[in-house]
Amino acid sequence: MSQLDKLIQRIRSLDKNMRFEELRKILEYYGYHMSGPASGSSHKTFRKAGCMPITIPMHDPIKRAYVEMVKNVVESEEDSDEDN
Repeated sequence: MSQLDKLIQRIRSLDKNMRFEELRKILEYYGYHMSGPASGSSHKTFRKAGCMPITIPMHDPIKRAYVEMVKNVVESEEDSDEDN
C-alpha cells in the first residue's frame, strides 16, 4: 500500500491527527492547486477548475471539519472515476 493510499485511508476514517501537509498532498494528487494571500495569512486556498475552492488553515493537527471537506473531495473524485 502506497503512502498516498494510507493517507486516503486515514481521511476516510476522519483521523483527528491529520496534518496540513497530508491534506495538501491529497488535494494536489486530485489536481487542486494551493494559493495564499500575499499578506501572510495562515489560511491556504485550494482550487480546481469546475470545483468549489477549499480554504484550510495551516495548523496542526487540522480540525475535523477540514478533514471532512477533504474526505468529500476524495469520495467525489472516486465517484467520478467510477463513472468514467
